Amino acid sequence: QVQLVESGGGLVQAGGSLRLSCAASGHTFSNYAMGWFRQAPGKEREFVAGISWSDGRTLYADSAKGRCTISRDKAKNTMYLQMNSLKPEDTAVYYCAADSNSIFIRRTPQLYDYWGQGTQVTVSS
Repeated sequence: QVQLVESGGGLVQAGGSLRLSCAASGHTFSNYAMGWFRQAPGKEREFVAGISWSDGRTLYADSAKGRCTISRDKAKNTMYLQMNSLKPEDTAVYYCAADSNSIFIRRTPQLYDYWGQGTQVTVSS
């Protein structure tokens, strides 16, 4: 059974940084794509960034380009999202997700079959 556990969220002032972690267990992820998504109150869940576990290829939403870096540590089975220059509009619950059906990164949350419980990120102005 695949388990994903996020950590690293919190309260930060605008312009600050956070690094989110997603510890993965229960499977070999070499043929998976992994992603970070976020959901703000009253809004749909949206793609932030994704990474192909096998070769490390990455994909970013326009809102994340230049401010966020996604990475993974195969030895630790952990994925990260480094977020810099945070803005109040980045406030959301951030989720990590695994797509067991594709090594290619997809932006549609419904295509991901495993999800973590989420971690709250709050950016104050």
